[in-house]
Amino acid sequence: MDKSILGRISDIQHFSIHDGPGIRSSVFLKGCNLRCLWCHNPENILSRGQELSFVPSRCIFCGYCFRACPNGCHSIVNNEHKIDWDKCTRCGRCATECYSKALTVVGRTISAQEVVDEISRDEIFYETSGGGITLSGGEPMLQPEFVKNILALCKQRGIHTALETCAVYDYGKLDGIRENVDLFLVDYKATGAQAYKECTSADNHFVLENLQKLHDDGFNVLIRCPIIPGKNDTPEHFKKIAELTRTYPNFIGAELLPYHRLGVSKIDRFGLDNQLPHREFVTPDKDTVRRWVDTVRRYGGRLVNED
Repeated sequence: MDKSILGRISDIQHFSIHDGPGIRSSVFLKGCNLRCLWCHNPENILSRGQELSFVPSRCIFCGYCFRACPNGCHSIVNNEHKIDWDKCTRCGRCATECYSKALTVVGRTISAQEVVDEISRDEIFYETSGGGITLSGGEPMLQPEFVKNILALCKQRGIHTALETCAVYDYGKLDGIRENVDLFLVDYKATGAQAYKECTSADNHFVLENLQKLHDDGFNVLIRCPIIPGKNDTPEHFKKIAELTRTYPNFIGAELLPYHRLGVSKIDRFGLDNQLPHREFVTPDKDTVRRWVDTVRRYGGRLVNED
């Protein structure tokens, strides 16, 4: 075990209640091998250590960032503060001079031990709620040694561990890791090779193979299914979700995750237009979500969604 091994994260979210059982600390790792059309965390697509965040409504036009930026990325166009993101190296110098916090730096390089030290402050909440740590992203398994050491350190302390993953990689990559994972949260994004490729720019065969192997090896798995109106809310997809929960009876089941638009605002905030296109998907209402849940259950699926 190497406590000092370094990794790149965007955030550690404390008191999370949506990334596994109980109250959790969710660690969001940088880097992703997918390009989902509806990406909720586009700031984690790239593996670089930090991103520059810009919220124009907070800008007071003080001009300090103009003088601090070494690449001349900032300008005023039609009384609006603009950033030339193609020039920006995300050095963060402008953010250090931003009094109003319109400009901030998101992301850092951190050691495995530092991650565990930070999340361990929440141990009292884990103990009372049955919570723990969840490694998310991006895709955590793009930093396997970092993940391996965080999980090993957590298990030494008796902290419940969850790994949220797209599972688009060879199963052998989990060697030395899966033994310290109490719960796998496996994303299942689309049904059929063509649909999966269209939605994520990746091949789906790894996902299906890894679900089979995780089940055969006796691991706890919750299948998480983001549902996006007009894209994957199809009878074929709902039927396959139900089928997976029947095929793998030892899994906890599946969870439907209705689309939300937080990722769209993040694309603007982090200047990621060239990494992920804007998509005008619509957040579904409660009646629509209820119909989705009823449909999967009608096909015989086991869902953890509340009615």
